[in-house]
Amino acid sequence: MKKKQDIEYVYEDDSLVIINKPSGLLSIPDRYNLLLPNLKDILDKKYGQIFTCHRLDKETTGVIVFAKTAAAHKHINEQFSSHQNTKIYHTVVSGTFHKDELLIDIPLMVNPSRKGGMIPSARGKEAYTKVKVLQRFKKATLLECELLTGRQHQIRTHLQAIGYPLLVDSHYGENEAFFLSSIKKKYNLPKGKEELAIIDRVTLHSQRIELKHPVTQETIKAEAKYPKDFEIMLKQLKKFSAMPEFYALSSDFVPE
Repeated sequence: MKKKQDIEYVYEDDSLVIINKPSGLLSIPDRYNLLLPNLKDILDKKYGQIFTCHRLDKETTGVIVFAKTAAAHKHINEQFSSHQNTKIYHTVVSGTFHKDELLIDIPLMVNPSRKGGMIPSARGKEAYTKVKVLQRFKKATLLECELLTGRQHQIRTHLQAIGYPLLVDSHYGENEAFFLSSIKKKYNLPKGKEELAIIDRVTLHSQRIELKHPVTQETIKAEAKYPKDFEIMLKQLKKFSAMPEFYALSSDFVPE
């Protein structure tokens, strides 16, 4: 986990502060262990008081918004509640995605048999995720996901439900880590050495957010660059798991 001084500030003024959250850092205090490092406590110490507008899971990286005043917090929460903002995530999933674009419309509810999880259910709350292919690989796909609703674990649950779980997701997928040996032919590891994972957390990044400024009403667009492990994962996929250009652009291609 990154130290406090390593936190990247994407945008800041008298009303807002937007952070590029590192993996391994909680958004808010843990309900069972208040001593665990989290962004809200770090920002509270810096600004005196900060207001949480939304959250990212501990392993998820990218843009997250906090308000500096109660008025700004109220204004932003109203935008989030009425879905007047734009939240864009980038994720790498297992498998070669079959369509160029897709709207996932699957209601979600809390999983009664697994604490902290969600499941698709007709009895659940409506949930919509707009998905767009950014790049296909032989065994994975880089997707852009726009949250049209904001349910817990929405992207992870939706993608698992249609057969494309995140490339790394120990909760909703099959892999706890991504290794170079899974895509590189004739991969040889020196005797006595253990292969290190390229990425060993959920392959999900909050890439961009757009919202109305609570005072000026101007549109704020904040983007977060990929963290190092996400960049290396994509670099290795492009090098050792690239798709032929024709298939990479064709939505009709279905891998064997």
